[in-house]
Amino acid sequence: MKKTYITTMPNHIGAFLKASECFAALGINITRVSYNKAVDSHTLFIDAEGSEEQLQAADDQLARIGYLQTPDNGKGIVLVEFHLKDVPGSVTEVLRIISEYRLNISYISSQENGSAYQAFKMGLFVEDGNVLKAFLSRVEALCPVRVIDYNHSEKFYDNSIFYRSFVSGLMQTLELPEDCRDKLLVNSNLVMQMLDEKGLSPYKTFESISRFAELLSLCRGGAFSPRITHHSVTENTRITLIEPPCGSNTAILQSGGEVLFIDCGYAMYQREMIKIFRQLLPGWDSMRKRILITHADVDHCGLLPLFDEVLASEKSRECLALEYAGKPGFREQNPTHLPYISICKALTRYVPPEPEKVQGLWRTSGETEAPLTQMGFFRFGDLNFEVYQGAGGHLEGETVLIDFIHHIAFTGDIYVNVHGMTREQAAYNQYAPVLMTSVDTDPKLCVEERRAVMQRLGAGQWQIFGAHGMKKDYHVSGDQ
Repeated sequence: MKKTYITTMPNHIGAFLKASECFAALGINITRVSYNKAVDSHTLFIDAEGSEEQLQAADDQLARIGYLQTPDNGKGIVLVEFHLKDVPGSVTEVLRIISEYRLNISYISSQENGSAYQAFKMGLFVEDGNVLKAFLSRVEALCPVRVIDYNHSEKFYDNSIFYRSFVSGLMQTLELPEDCRDKLLVNSNLVMQMLDEKGLSPYKTFESISRFAELLSLCRGGAFSPRITHHSVTENTRITLIEPPCGSNTAILQSGGEVLFIDCGYAMYQREMIKIFRQLLPGWDSMRKRILITHADVDHCGLLPLFDEVLASEKSRECLALEYAGKPGFREQNPTHLPYISICKALTRYVPPEPEKVQGLWRTSGETEAPLTQMGFFRFGDLNFEVYQGAGGHLEGETVLIDFIHHIAFTGDIYVNVHGMTREQAAYNQYAPVLMTSVDTDPKLCVEERRAVMQRLGAGQWQIFGAHGMKKDYHVSGDQ
């Protein structure tokens, strides 16, 4: 059994030794340790492996010595502002009181402003709220003093107990439940460690996660304004493309009274998307809802629990079943993609669909080295698709639909219209490649798959619906 401990340790010699001795005495193996003083001088992440009984004993011992980080353990950084006279030695008496109460200073900032006073700010590491109250009472006799809210103070003013405050900010931004905290803490650390080893500044990593969460939040409610376009295919068939600012497109195919969805974006926009569905489809609430997914990525499958029937490749069905069972899906089995996907699932409140709803319709007959392999057919109304499976360049189980009669192609993320994205879509899509190192499982293979898709298209004018960006009008001449 494996477990990640998020520990808060005193910043002095022998702190980690004390924790290590605790694990060793219990026969627990430490499999990973992550500590970066430049990021957080108190928080240490320890991955440990042992029996359930051993890990429970470790929980008790670490809690007893005050190493386990919990929201209510009283430890944290408090930013305090002292209103001091701008004269020599004005801060000396404050420093003496800080020393008397044995408070650790992690941040200091002050600059003259042309007045007779300075706003002198300090980050103080506090382990006991009662000590802080007594300290403030003493200092108030010397000068005006106020406590500044951590989450609304200057950015990155402190590097102690950073993770907890960082995650609290994410949770506040997206109004997430408390049970998301540990997942966000552990995976924020994992993605930082991974990218730090590749030379990316830790604070650049945290800034990217924060900005990603901010973009997700800014699009909610009345600010959710996807681009919606309508495309005629035949007299009886049309396609409506919904392009949200964040997440995958959703295509709605309507033909002869039938309705089929392709992909469905993030779970966090369920309320906003249902409102749009009701506007586009007056019978939405009572209709039998059917959807086809191009692949099992979190940004394509967020609304699947709304649907009665989910059509997928056999590989995508397998991935969704793993997630429903609480096991890593295909994307999370990739160590470089795991942290970002776990963060993304927590931020967007992803819940996989019940396995009984998912039909695995297509599988390849055997292993093949081809970048694109035909694995079946699919008919919807007037449309007759040949169904292809990619070799896993973007994600195992990826599916492409091509109608050679009506010149329609649904390409998922194998081909997306990068140049046809809105400003908001382009801003959103810049963060996953940074935090995952690449959005593709095998970038070179994905290039081959993309080339194979385009080579499949016969002569004529094509409408290509990728999973991000607007529809691509693409002409293939007869001599190609």
